[in-house]
Amino acid sequence: MYTKKTYTTLQMAIWTRFETLLFILIIVAVVAAYYFFDLAWLKIPWTPLALIGTAVAFVIGFQNNSAYGRIWEARKIWGGIVNTSRTFGMFVQDMLTNEHAAKSLSDKELQTAIKTLTYRHIAWMTALRHAMRAKKPWETTVGHRTNQEWDVRPPEHDADLADDLQPYLSKADLNEILEKDNKQTALLYQQSHHLRRLKEQGLIWEFSFLELEAVLLELFTLQGKSERIKNFPYPRHFATLNHFFMWIFVLLLPLALVPQFGEIGNEISENHPLVGNLFVWLSIPFYVIVAWIFHTMERIGRTGENPFEGTANDVPISTIARGIEIDLRQNLGEKKDEIPTQFPVKYHVQF
Repeated sequence: MYTKKTYTTLQMAIWTRFETLLFILIIVAVVAAYYFFDLAWLKIPWTPLALIGTAVAFVIGFQNNSAYGRIWEARKIWGGIVNTSRTFGMFVQDMLTNEHAAKSLSDKELQTAIKTLTYRHIAWMTALRHAMRAKKPWETTVGHRTNQEWDVRPPEHDADLADDLQPYLSKADLNEILEKDNKQTALLYQQSHHLRRLKEQGLIWEFSFLELEAVLLELFTLQGKSERIKNFPYPRHFATLNHFFMWIFVLLLPLALVPQFGEIGNEISENHPLVGNLFVWLSIPFYVIVAWIFHTMERIGRTGENPFEGTANDVPISTIARGIEIDLRQNLGEKKDEIPTQFPVKYHVQF
């Protein structure tokens, strides 16, 4: 997630420079052909082009609205994970007691059990964020050259899941989890089994057990919603048509724009021959501006389709998960030097 108010003009120019250069080459070639080879007959009327441009604007607008909806839904899901995680941490600390226990545990043993449950929850968030960062075939934005030039990557791309889980799980639990395909689901199963055992020992009252199971149910729901966004892309036929329609418009536009400037130049030539003769070349900046706007809007839509991919404009799930971990571990009474720090912000980007 980019944290500054706006991107600078220079940043946007660098981000789109390859496409801008292509547009310049296209329009210069058309203008040169029109100017040097007298191709005034090669033109199309504005009416069909205006209809195409209107259709392209509609489909790009639909794509951008859908992409924004996916980003906003993802943010709400992870906001729910924040709230539910804090609730779980509070419930575990206050519901795990000797009040109904058949055999009382020492305060240290109770604290160990609380810590085990809390750490397993942190492991669940870790597994979930790793799963959300896994590359899908339709996720290509992060591989674009102008995105790679930022030299910013989500921490999951440079870390091994087993290494990230190891601090939070026992060796037996970790080995069991690593054998599963859906590790975040397996961790919630482990959590539920552990709560059941504590309930059977009387360390958790039956009503409290139901409350804690309800929290796990909510975590399953939030996990499923997050996985749905990750595993179901913006429909490919819509994305393909958007891309094709945009390029049809961009490639046809010079055939209407250049002749129009040529006709204006001919009118100017009656009084100002030199200006009128060169006026057609002014179509270059106007074409580049129009083509740049349409292409950049379409690219922004593609950039927002996958909110967990790991680009500068995605939902910062790594930062969110680490923030929850810090909260939970501080409320366990751990010292600051025992708790990992927040992931660093680089080039004003949070992951």
